[in-house]
Amino acid sequence: MDACTLGDLLDIVGGASLRLHSAPAGLGAPVTEVVLYDAQAPLPRTPGALLLAVGTRAAATGPLARAAAGAGMTGLVVRGPDGPAAEAEACGVALLSVPEDTAWHQAHLLLASAVGARPVSSAGGQGDLFALADAIAAATGGATAVEDPRRRILAYSTVPGQPVDEDRRQGILGLQVPTGSGNTEQYRTLFAADVPVRLPALREGALPRLAMAVRAGGETLGSVWVVDGGTLAADAAETLVQGASTAALLLLRARAAQELARHRTGDLLRRVLDGTADAAGSAARLGVEGPLRVAAFALDTAGLPDDGDTASRPDTEQTGLRLLDVVRLNCEARYGRHACVLVDGVVYAVLPAVGEHAGGRHRRLAEHIVARAGQALRVPVRAGLGAVVAGLGEVAGSRADADLVLRLPAPALPVATVDEVRPRVTLLRLAEVLGQRRELSAGSWQTVLAHDEEHGTDHARTLVCWFDAGCDMAGAAKLLAVHPNTCRYRLRQVRQLFGIDLDDPDERLVLWLQLRVLAGLGPVYG
Repeated sequence: MDACTLGDLLDIVGGASLRLHSAPAGLGAPVTEVVLYDAQAPLPRTPGALLLAVGTRAAATGPLARAAAGAGMTGLVVRGPDGPAAEAEACGVALLSVPEDTAWHQAHLLLASAVGARPVSSAGGQGDLFALADAIAAATGGATAVEDPRRRILAYSTVPGQPVDEDRRQGILGLQVPTGSGNTEQYRTLFAADVPVRLPALREGALPRLAMAVRAGGETLGSVWVVDGGTLAADAAETLVQGASTAALLLLRARAAQELARHRTGDLLRRVLDGTADAAGSAARLGVEGPLRVAAFALDTAGLPDDGDTASRPDTEQTGLRLLDVVRLNCEARYGRHACVLVDGVVYAVLPAVGEHAGGRHRRLAEHIVARAGQALRVPVRAGLGAVVAGLGEVAGSRADADLVLRLPAPALPVATVDEVRPRVTLLRLAEVLGQRRELSAGSWQTVLAHDEEHGTDHARTLVCWFDAGCDMAGAAKLLAVHPNTCRYRLRQVRQLFGIDLDDPDERLVLWLQLRVLAGLGPVYG
């Protein structure tokens, strides 16, 4: 397959994560690797590389662009929008940028993964792991399996004629190591060792194993197991050491590919939620079709006690990322592959809404996530569920509903659907509309409030209670906990002081809306 090009890279990582400012050689320019700039070392000659301008302000990278051109590099990546586009154009290198809040190590991982992902076959890391298992099995003479740290079987050999036992058969059928009383001790022994370990059979009829942990940088990535049927090669242990080293590289590459896929999915979902992505193409890429609704989850930091100790309050950025993990894990457990993304501190999940009981399932899932996340993060979590919409093309509307639910003052229940709080949501939206239009917010309500503030009167409160009581004097007096004559006197003062015609139903309606919505005066006061 052809090498990765600048155009390929933008297709994979583009959007808000990577922006192109200049491409004098065109989008067909090759991208071979990603290099971190080191001010203390000479710039290596690496044709086709992208140079990350680590430690240099974007506006000051003109000399670095010229140096990159001299080293045969394809482009320069800066942090922020103020890079030297004219100088890059003049010296023939592409200029790209990542957002200012992006850590350089994250940018390096993302871009290097994208460049590395371009020439990989569609089988990806799993196909390579199966090939590795076959190679180890052929070299050692024993059936081989590659596992992750949770004892899930990622790949297994298919070399014919090699002896196997029932544990091997059951493990392959379920892609999970069968549980047993001796398993835990064997895994403890395996992960405590830095060399291949020979492990005895755990039960009658089973076969012993030769196994080795797979590690990278001190992190355990999994393990490789070889069935010992008594005919293993003399150098089987040495072969397993080499195989575990290769497995580590493949597992790291698979992890990077997964992170890249999640990043691409997240970027696409952000554009879907904003209503700026093509719905038909996005639905196929996200694996989402049919009716759906958006669930929004947010940390309720306003509900935390304010003891004045800012050091004890959670890091909202890191806690938000942990909340994303909790939501994603639970949604994937319920729906399989799933679309979740963190945007401005809110985690959004797109939930399929097929079936008459979908609403109940959504609420139970949201309640479960809120409870689990609150326990795990030690921060209260709230959830808002938008309306069910026909498809991905209308998902921005469901997202807007969910956002409105979260913007309401914290309800007694931490999970609410937009239909359950429709009156409050409608008033919230109405307040926004009234507040944005001068002709809708103008009127005598502000004069009434100002008079109350200056003179300590209760005219605005009296008006709202009278309106809420259906213009019944006794009902208003009951809400106000005053004598009806007191209420009658106040209303007479309103007519005289402010010239309000309380006999005009239109004026009463507008004044009631403005006091309730814009002034935020509620219905019950007594």
